[in-house]
Amino acid sequence: MEDRSNFSYVLFLSFVAALGGILFGYDTAVISGTTASVSAQFGLNEMSKGWYVGCALVGTIFGAAIAGILSDFLGRKKSMLIAAVLFSVSAIGCCLCAGMTDLVVYRIIGGIGIGIVSIVSPIYISEVSPAKIRGTMVSLYQFAVTLGIVLAYLINFIILKNSETLHFNGFFKWVLSDELWRGMLGSEAVITLLFFFIIFFIPESPKWLIVKGFDNKAMTVFSRLKATPEGAAEECRRTRESIAGEVKSEWKALTEKGIIRAVLIGSAIAILGQFMGVNAVIYYGPDIFADAGLAAEDSSFSTVLVGLVNMLTTILAVFIIDKVGRKKLIYFGVSGMIICLIAIGIIFAAGGAGTLLLVFFLLYIFSQAISISAVVFVLLSEMYPNRVRGLAMSIAGLVLWVGTYLIGQFTPWCMATLTPAGTFFLFAVMCVPYMLIMWKLVPETTGKTLEEIEEFWKK
Repeated sequence: MEDRSNFSYVLFLSFVAALGGILFGYDTAVISGTTASVSAQFGLNEMSKGWYVGCALVGTIFGAAIAGILSDFLGRKKSMLIAAVLFSVSAIGCCLCAGMTDLVVYRIIGGIGIGIVSIVSPIYISEVSPAKIRGTMVSLYQFAVTLGIVLAYLINFIILKNSETLHFNGFFKWVLSDELWRGMLGSEAVITLLFFFIIFFIPESPKWLIVKGFDNKAMTVFSRLKATPEGAAEECRRTRESIAGEVKSEWKALTEKGIIRAVLIGSAIAILGQFMGVNAVIYYGPDIFADAGLAAEDSSFSTVLVGLVNMLTTILAVFIIDKVGRKKLIYFGVSGMIICLIAIGIIFAAGGAGTLLLVFFLLYIFSQAISISAVVFVLLSEMYPNRVRGLAMSIAGLVLWVGTYLIGQFTPWCMATLTPAGTFFLFAVMCVPYMLIMWKLVPETTGKTLEEIEEFWKK
């Protein structure tokens, strides 16, 4: 009853933090609608196009690397505020930039914001949420990422559809018609400014406040999260005890029996998941559909459908992941991905396109969204022992973003050198080691306590 009576406030705080997830998804996907126009305007070749898409991920890697230190020093709230400023500078800068060099710089700035928010927002949600609904609230952030992707695809489609039919003048003609990529990238500023201003209406994480010795401020926050003063005092007491019992992560601990194995397996899962084609479709969706012979407007609309399927399937995954189990979802989803990738490669090799190609793309997105995309961060957060979880997650996250950068950088080269058919056949091959690792080396964590999972690695 205590948690239930404060659900609306917890939901509000989680929603604000989840706006960072929308920005994460939006910034990741909005680039897909701009690659053709930016490449044409600045004369980019395949490698420079890959750099244009992948440069933001350089910033993301850096942002993720400093996010933990930043949030521990300044707090979760101020760290999200910094991320919002970086997003705003990036969106406005990309819209008004003078040339390609400036555009890349502003994309990198936005990438730093992605790296920070991708770690700090989930931490904030988990620290303000009651235990009974913590999983659901953190899943709200994952859903927000897919929602941001859909919004980006939809805005790109609307701008492209109206760039020639509507008559703009002056500044709007420049950013929405003549160089419409400016409007696509700049549209993110609306969400970033909302994120920036609404952060001022949320409190700092009470757990961080207690760590820093601000017990009275923490008690004030807990009083709003809990229905009674007694409930707030009890939550404050439990938090102090939990912190007092924590053992700080150290690099030396990673060399202990079983722990280094868990870290290596988790890192392998993180990077292999990027080489199975998911982000290639998100970043280069319109280009891929255009290579299949679809007109620009049709390819953009097809990408919107991809984003919608991704978002709706993520909602389904949130509800069934604890009932079906992590590994069963992986077996089902990755098997579907392999079939779809092979089918897409065959269609490209045969010179086909149209509805059949789109159907297999949507089935592929469904398969990945219900498996690897839904499971990866849940599984990584469960599989590491308590005392090295933060450090191990940082390593896995860093490896994941490096893999994402490599896909963003080299997908155009693969499409040109290996042909679209060869590229998707390669993605299908990369699904095999992922499946084998999950089958042979990773335990099923569903329904098990963290201590039981830790015992598995010790053995």
